[in-house]
Amino acid sequence: MWSWIKRIFILASCSALLAAGGLGWYAVSPLKMRTDPARFSIKPGASLKSATRQIVDSGIGLNVWQFNLLGRVLGKAGAIKAGSYEVGGSITPLALLDKLTLGDVVQAEVVLVEGWTFRQLRAALYSDPDLMHDSAGLSDAEIMDRLGAAGRSPEGLFFPDTYRFDKGASDIDVFKAAYAAMDRQLAAAWEHRAPDLPYRSPYEALIMASVIEKETGQASDRAQVAGVFVNRLRIGMMLQTDPTVIYGMGEKFDGNLRRKDLRKDTPHNTYTRAGLPPTPIAMPGRAALQAALNPAKTQALYFVARGDGSSEFSRTLAEHARAVSKYQRRRKP
Repeated sequence: MWSWIKRIFILASCSALLAAGGLGWYAVSPLKMRTDPARFSIKPGASLKSATRQIVDSGIGLNVWQFNLLGRVLGKAGAIKAGSYEVGGSITPLALLDKLTLGDVVQAEVVLVEGWTFRQLRAALYSDPDLMHDSAGLSDAEIMDRLGAAGRSPEGLFFPDTYRFDKGASDIDVFKAAYAAMDRQLAAAWEHRAPDLPYRSPYEALIMASVIEKETGQASDRAQVAGVFVNRLRIGMMLQTDPTVIYGMGEKFDGNLRRKDLRKDTPHNTYTRAGLPPTPIAMPGRAALQAALNPAKTQALYFVARGDGSSEFSRTLAEHARAVSKYQRRRKP
């Protein structure tokens, strides 16, 4: 009786050793791949079993049973991380499992540009092939609701910067990151603002920054442009800035701003309405935020483009008229 038990124990031990040896050999043997590199995505919440199916579907020659057993034996079956992956060369099951549990995903990036409108921002994210376009069927208001900012106009609330993300991530994640970044940048700039500015809130400073962003052709002029607009606000003078008119025209703007456009009233037309427009007109960058909250100390109330990207600043209407004649009408003063 005892001899039979002994034999069974020996056979079981040998089988376990053989199985362990086979699993160990499998773990360090290079995998066959239909394409090199191979790419696949693991969905959030995926189990090792469902992740293995997605990997096999991508053309990687995994032995499903052995790979899942390897994950369980090593205690990694519940540690698979979602994201987009790329593998190539002579990757082994063990290395692949490490990659999945470390979350060694493939990343991409998108650049959000200063001066873009929210419509341009949406178009850029929608055209990015590395993002999931979860916002495609949503209205602007629904996107803001997803960000926890229901009821807010989205214009200008997103910080222009370069954002990195896992390939296959939702575009909503990029919206969230850019929205949070603008919140931080505006709060920091507001905290270090100059005294006695004519803004009642950080949002009004953001509106001003967006106007400065669109009005400034040369970075060195930003603080001066801001100084002009702040001076005008202080004395109740209309801002009379073309970019606000263009923004108010929306898709009707054909690239040519006419006198009749300056006279046509819209909520954003600062030729027909006093004070700041009701919302930002674009995404301002860090430099525009700084200029809005730390404008140059100047007596200038006017400026005109010189034609080289810079501006000529004037204190009086007569000086401004001469500058306009010189730089825009190409006449001698």
